[in-house]
Amino acid sequence: MADIVKDEKDPTEEYLLQDNKKTRFGATFIIITLVILIVAVVATYFALGL
Repeated sequence: MADIVKDEKDPTEEYLLQDNKKTRFGATFIIITLVILIVAVVATYFALGL
């Protein structure tokens, strides 16, 4: 089974994610986007008074 994160110096290619700048940027972007969406849903809930 493949490991999740690959270290840059490890020659094996059986990993789902690489430990590099693109992967960290992508993961950070996705997490921030999800947090913004959750906050927007909660704000909409309170604004509509449901």
